[in-house]
Amino acid sequence: MRDRTFREDDSTIRTGALPHTMASLRNLAISVFRQNGKTNIAAALRHTSRDYTRPLRALGLT
Repeated sequence: MRDRTFREDDSTIRTGALPHTMASLRNLAISVFRQNGKTNIAAALRHTSRDYTRPLRALGLT
């Protein structure tokens, strides 16, 4: 699921701690969507990315 939705295999991040950091952020996004009852992660990601305040609301920061 992460490879299709987040195109993880196409990532050019290969050195240092960045691959682990990006994987953690992807896992966080998936967890937040699932916690909010979203079953289609790709659709939730597209919906959330259209407005910069939506990710903050999903995390309960607004």
